Amino acid sequence: MNAWQPDSAQTVKVLLFASLREQAGWSDRRIPLNAVAVSSAREIWDRLELGDLPQVVLVAINQEIVSADHPVHAGDELAFLPPFTGG
Repeated sequence: MNAWQPDSAQTVKVLLFASLREQAGWSDRRIPLNAVAVSSAREIWDRLELGDLPQVVLVAINQEIVSADHPVHAGDELAFLPPFTGG
């Protein structure tokens, strides 16, 4: 395992959709977790350095909508979903 592909058991898979993906320039990434501290979705967002987490962005952990302060654990899939429009 090299530095660019951390062990997935010690990471969170982060997914960005739509305008968030365009803003960041990537759609998915594995983020290493600190083995000692529990992280929240908001803390992971802050580590991504994408600015303040907009209130209109939905947060999902393992495909379930949760609050931005919900704990994130190693192996979780964390998705940030901007508002969607449709017709």
